[in-house]
This record gives sequence, structure tokens and C-alpha cells, in this order.
Amino acid sequence: MSEVRTVRIGTGAGFAGDRIAPAVDLAKRGALDFLVFECLAERTIALAQQARLHDPSGGFDRLLERRLRAVLPACHANGTRIVTNMGAANPRAAARRAADVARDLGLRGLRVAAVLGDDVLDRTGDIALDELGATVRELGDRVISANAYTGIRGIVAALDAGADVVVCGRVADPALFVAPLVQTHRWAMDDWDRLGKGTLIGHLLECAAQVTGGYFADPGRKDVPNLAEIGFPIAEVGADGNAVVSKLEGTGGQVTRATCIEQLLYEVHDPAAYMQPDVIADFSQVQFERIGPDRVRVTGGTGRRAPAMLKVSVGYRDGWIGEGQISYAGSGCVARGRLAADLVTARLGPLGDDVLERRSDLIGYDAVSRAVRDPRPDPPEIRMRFAARCRTRAGAHRVAEEVEGLYLCGPSGGGGFTGRTQEVVAIASGYIAAPDVCQTHEMTET
Repeated sequence: MSEVRTVRIGTGAGFAGDRIAPAVDLAKRGALDFLVFECLAERTIALAQQARLHDPSGGFDRLLERRLRAVLPACHANGTRIVTNMGAANPRAAARRAADVARDLGLRGLRVAAVLGDDVLDRTGDIALDELGATVRELGDRVISANAYTGIRGIVAALDAGADVVVCGRVADPALFVAPLVQTHRWAMDDWDRLGKGTLIGHLLECAAQVTGGYFADPGRKDVPNLAEIGFPIAEVGADGNAVVSKLEGTGGQVTRATCIEQLLYEVHDPAAYMQPDVIADFSQVQFERIGPDRVRVTGGTGRRAPAMLKVSVGYRDGWIGEGQISYAGSGCVARGRLAADLVTARLGPLGDDVLERRSDLIGYDAVSRAVRDPRPDPPEIRMRFAARCRTRAGAHRVAEEVEGLYLCGPSGGGGFTGRTQEVVAIASGYIAAPDVCQTHEMTET
């Protein structure tokens, strides 16, 4: 076991489009050992795979360069190491870009590692995709990617090799936080209880401001102070795996038992069996104790042996989306919006089976609560959105054209048209045996 009493680890991002300013504040004032940027979701990696198809040197997070330019100088000066999954579909290219940024900033001797191994496309032919009722092989040339949810081993190895910046592709979100704890505290890879505790901390931190009051906020019910200047979270993690969650003094937001409890339950199906590549974590006995302003002690996480299978996200081409929107206001706007949608449906009839699925919404009236059809007074305005998934790009383009055509060939008062056509890269899930996935890393020094 390490003699290090605590590890200070902070979150620099909780999704691909997260704000950069709170991460800069952490890099400058957080006295962190590690700053973690968690920026990858299944939708995000699908978009990254789509981008890589058009540009083989791309496919990584679009904000990688901006984020690193903003935080690298302070992290380098303060000895803070960075771990991130901003590599998305192309961690090797992302690591090269990170090294280029460091050189441009004059940071010599910085070591950047790309963690590889999540790309398992060459091993997935027989994997069953239950939601599609097919194997990967049966999708044929529609398949463009297959990425396994990998764990901590590649990150730990890169940190052991001296990496200052570790760039990953598809790893499980909590693993980004667990790996620095394992590497610093020298936890064993089969110390299931500590790995479970580390996973708990990673899960609390992975969504950044969600645990400091963002997304939690609900005016009049759950008021959060100074949300405009919300701070991102920090965890001080002991060698036993227990921790204190906090944020920087003077930043907005709040860290309370309630914010921690909400985040604990976020995206967790079974709190007693949170499946991760490195451990099955058990959150059922977790305790939160307020020990000071914006300071919550976290205890009680455990774990058991890692699962034998890893989840795989398979990206495949699934047609084209055509979408158009147009607004109606004033008396009768709901009826006019519904008439507009009916007209588009009728005018798309000649496309036949090119239209695979379609839907229309009256944004501001029934777009979210679609079951609500009771007679209510019209809102001041609505926006009719019509979207369809088509087999061909031409069919999808026709959808947007027909919505635009409502200007003069539809109900009165339509305005503010927008439209788009986009290829669909869909995601389906399967499983691969854990021993069939091996992480490696490549190191670059500036």
C-alpha cells in the first residue's frame, strides 16, 4: 500500500460539450494530483466514428485542443496529471494533437500516452445484437465500428510509465477515476472492495457539475446558489477508498447529501450490482455525511469479482434523417401545427418504403408529454417539428423540403423554417469475453 494519505482528483468535464472555465479554475487552484475529463457517451462515439469516416486523422473530441490549451500550463506547473477519454474513436490521433499543443505551449518533457485496445471490430462478427435480432456479421457493410467498454489496466500502465496526459477511447466512465487511485495507492487488481469504492467515487464525479448542483437545480424546490459560476467537484480519496467530495471555495453550486444521493442513483439499474469492466460495484450500503460547507464524506461502497464479459457498442449505418421545423403563433396555432404535420405526411406518400419511420411534434405543447391530448387553451406559440428516417439521402432531403414548402402551401402564419439532412450512425450493444480485449499504450514525449 502507498504511504500517500489522500489523492486529490477533480473533474474537468462531464460530457463532450461541457464548460471549460471550471476546469481551468481547478487546474489553477485545486492542488490536484489528477484532473479527469469524461467526455464520451454512446451517442458521442457514434458521431466520432462518423467524423473519422470523413477524415481518418479526426474522430476525437472537437474541444480537445481548446481544453488542453486552457489547462495544460497550470497542470504542468502544479504537477497535475490529466486522464481523459477525449480520444473517442481515434485516441492515437488525439494523443498526437495533445503533444502538438504541449509543444506549441513550450511545455518540454511532457509525456502523452494513447491507450489503445477498445477497438474490437475484427473480433465481433459472431456477437449477437439482441435489439436488432442479428449478429454483427449479418449487418454486413453497414457496420463501421465496434468498441468495447475497457477498464483501468491500460491507464494504470500508462501512468506507471510516467505519462503526464493519458488519452483513451472507449473506457468505462468511472475507470478514468479508478485508475489514478489504483496507480497511486497501489491497490491490487483483485482488491474488489477498494475497486468498488473507487468506482463509487468515479460514478459520483463522472458527470462533473451534476454532483455540485447542476441538473439538480429546480427553482423554488431545490434552489442552488450562483449557478452561473458553478464549480466542478473534487474528491479527496484515502488509501482505504473512502473519500470526501467538495468543490473549490468561492465557486457557485453546492455539494450536499442530496446532490450526492441524486448522482449516486443516476443511470444505475441495480445499486447492488453496478457492472464495470474491473469490478461489480455495490452501492447499496453507501453513506453520505455532511462534515462542513460543501464537504460530504462518502463511505460504504464495496465490490466483488469483475464480470466475465465486456459490453461492446457497435456503430452501423442506419439510413438518413430528414427534419424540418416551422413556427405558428396566436389563436388556432395548435390546429394549424397539426394540419401542417398532416400535410407533410400526405406529401411524403410518393416516397413509399423509402420512409422507414417518422414522427411529428408540436414543440411547446406535446413534444415531451406525447400522451397529453386533452383540450387545453392554445399556448401563445408552437413549433411544428417533422422528422423521418429514410433509406436514401434524397428521401431525407425531401422531408426538409416539404416542411419548407408549408410557407405558401400550408396553414396561415408559418415562419422561421429550419431544416437539416444527416446520415444516421446508430448504436447497438453486445458482449465480448473480457480475455479477448487487451489494452496497450503508446507514449510520445514533447
